[in-house]
Parts: sequence; C-alpha cells; structure tokens
Amino acid sequence: MKPQKKTTIYDIAKKLNLNASSVSRALSNDKSVSESTRQLILKTAEELNYKPNNLAANLRKGHNQTIGVVVPRINQNFFSNIIAGIEAVTYEKGFNLVICQSNESFAREVDCINSLVRQQVSCIMISVSADFQEGAHLKNAMGQGIPLIQFDRVDEMLDTFKVINDNERASFEVVSHLIAQGYQRIALLEGPQNLEIFRQRKRGYLKAMERHQRAVLPELIKENAWTKELGAVATKELLNLSERPDAIFASTSDFSALGVLDVASQMGLDVPSELGICGYSNEDFTEITSPSITTVDQHSVKMGETIAKLYFEEILSGKADVQPRTISVRPELIIRNSTLRN
Repeated sequence: MKPQKKTTIYDIAKKLNLNASSVSRALSNDKSVSESTRQLILKTAEELNYKPNNLAANLRKGHNQTIGVVVPRINQNFFSNIIAGIEAVTYEKGFNLVICQSNESFAREVDCINSLVRQQVSCIMISVSADFQEGAHLKNAMGQGIPLIQFDRVDEMLDTFKVINDNERASFEVVSHLIAQGYQRIALLEGPQNLEIFRQRKRGYLKAMERHQRAVLPELIKENAWTKELGAVATKELLNLSERPDAIFASTSDFSALGVLDVASQMGLDVPSELGICGYSNEDFTEITSPSITTVDQHSVKMGETIAKLYFEEILSGKADVQPRTISVRPELIIRNSTLRN
C-alpha cells in the first residue's frame, strides 16, 4: 500500500488560495493574521490532517528540544535506569530523547555522535564504550555548540560536566566486607583499564588489600573479564590454580558475576562457604539467583535525574559563571547470600 502524502502548509495555502507564509504565521498564532483568517486556516488544517513538523520549526528558531543519549548497552538495568531518570526530568520540561546504543563499539559510538550532531540536538549525554580510544568526535560535537554531559564512563581529558560514582570507595567496601567474612584469597575480575572507572575500582581493591594486610597476588587479578562469558573464562582459570581463590569480586558487572556463579555451580562448589561472589551494578537478576548475589547499587535513577538537571539548571541557566564540574553519587553495597559466611 502506497503511504499517504503528508499534508504541508503549501497544501493548505493552495486550497485557500493564500500565501504559504500567511498559513505559517496563522499556525504560529502570529497577531498579524486576522482572527477570522486564522480560524479558517486552523479548520482547513484539521480537515487535511495537517501535523506540524516541530523539528523543522525548532531548527528555524535556532533551538531543538531534543536531547541525545548514548549508552554502551540499553539492555542493562544500570543504563536503562539512567535513561529512565533522565526521561523523568526531560518529559516535565517538554524535551524529547533520542537514545543511541554503541554496543561497546568505539566506531559505532562515533557514528551515534555524528548522527546526533546532524540532528542538531540541544545536548548530548554519553557514557563511552568499552573500547573507547580518543575523544575527537566528542570535541567535534562541542565545537559545533552542542553541550556535552558525560556519565559513569567518561573521557577524563574533556572539560565537561561529569556524573560518576565513587567507584574506588565502593570497591574498598566490597573487599573489606569479604575480608570480614573470613575470605583469604580474594580475586579481582577487572574491566578495560583504558577507562578510568575500572581503574578506580581496581584502586579500591588494592587499597583494601593493603589496609587489611593482604598480599596482592598477580595471578588473582584477571583483565577485561567484563561480560558473562569472559567472567566464566577467567573464573575457570582462577579455580584451576593450585591455590585457588576463595572469593571473586567481579568489579566490572553483575553479568561477570553471573559467569562466576555458573562456573562454581558446574564445578560443584558451595557458594558462599567455598567461594564468595560479589558483582557490581545491582541488576535485577541478582536478587533471584541461587544464592542471591552481593553487589553494588549505583543509584542509577538518581544519577539519570542528576544528569538531566545539570542541563536544565546549569547549562540552560544563562549564568555567566557556570563551570563544568564532576558530581559523584555514592553507591551502596548490597550484601546478599553469595558472600554471607557469618
């Protein structure tokens, strides 16, 4: 079936034998158009099922009530909650969201940013991909007058507003909890070290080990184990050591922790008595696994609301003294059965 042609102001003008400019002014409630003519144009627009092109109108006025959001993965609870928090604020302000997914690909992230620039969005809010390389595409967007707000995973080299978690402190609390539960050999599954967020989590692990006088053993630290599959591979390597760990902190994500739990189950290990497991992000499934998984709640909805409010209360405020800064949202350790020995 051939799609029906969309009605334009030229169709209305042709039917009423008027200038398109007169129709446009009437639809914009311009006082230069008489009330009788305006009412006639509005009635004809309704009869022809005319729908205004708000994007085009906003661009003509020099602004666009659309915000672009770029996340690594939409199907992770953390990022979907971030989006929900942003949307709760933007909806009240009459703004729309364009949501893009980099799928952890730097090339795809660049494409997302370039697309949002072409759409002339009012602001771009981004958490960078796992294989982030450099920020030329982000600088380009800023160079074209589009404000940038970074969250969670950020490019430290860019002077922008940033909303992050206190990742180092959260990791310190996780490892301290594991030690308090009597675990001796605590392994770390770490994320890509090109990203500051994962370097912070590693620093928290190292600080806690030092504070509690535990030796840091290189064979107990596994790099880039940030998915369920990679977490499982790393866990098999760890549990095949002659002196295997008795706890694993999947500092990258709960998905990685789920990979740990799967391997422990396959090997017949009792969790938590033989192996303690902790994840990160408080994904929904962590409450219903057997046993439930200890994790870190990043308060992602609050983070999303904070991100959006930065745009409306700071960037759009018109204040001359607004300076980009970093806002830290304190995460919370959620203790569940996978680490409760005592």
